[in-house]
Amino acid sequence: MPRKRHAPEEIVAKLRQVEVLTAQGRPVAEAIRSIGVTEVTFYRWRTEYGGLKGDQVKRSKELEAENARLRRAVSDLTLDKMILAEAARGPEGQRQQN
Repeated sequence: MPRKRHAPEEIVAKLRQVEVLTAQGRPVAEAIRSIGVTEVTFYRWRTEYGGLKGDQVKRSKELEAENARLRRAVSDLTLDKMILAEAARGPEGQRQQN
């Protein structure tokens, strides 16, 4: 059976559903099974998304993507700067011929 990728908004909704079911007195394990995921997945989701609302999750993912893009840009610029600095110093180890 292929694995399903849940959207962050779906994950938050399922976490809230488990909260409601446990508040109604159902055991946690039973509530987790009712949303169709394993306990390991539920606790991993709760660690990552616990306490967030749907729009907050979306904004968080957007910020993570932007942060990754900026890190790549800084990395590229740093590498360019290092190459230019080395080129400005001249070739190292080159012997002068008389």
